[in-house]
Amino acid sequence: MTLRDLPTLNAILNSASFVLLVLGYIMVRRGDRAAHRRFMLAAAGVSAAFLASYLTYHFNVGSVRFQRTGFVRTVYLSILFTHTVLAAAVAPMAILTLSRGLAGRFDKHRRIARVTLPLWMYVCVTGVIVYWMLYRM
Repeated sequence: MTLRDLPTLNAILNSASFVLLVLGYIMVRRGDRAAHRRFMLAAAGVSAAFLASYLTYHFNVGSVRFQRTGFVRTVYLSILFTHTVLAAAVAPMAILTLSRGLAGRFDKHRRIARVTLPLWMYVCVTGVIVYWMLYRM
């Protein structure tokens, strides 16, 4: 794998995180806390791998400019802005959510998870959209 392959890897990791989050949510709704825990820890691990890969890529390459103009550029920048702001917020929220769950503080875990989960899922999906628009469009 080369540096050039990392954006694709990042999109795959974002997609995998999304799937793991959905499966974790399904498991907790079914009452299977053990499976929920495994899926959510896996989502956190995959997201951490994404972050390492993302930082490695951008440390070496720098920022990548979106080349298209017009309306599509406005759409891209709007998605990128919300993705970036929410990604910065989700990281500490996910850590707090996971730590509360692992500590058995389920009332507090549940309260923040109701906000963290949809935001985390949004960040995963918009990460793939940003990748597609930047590298495949």
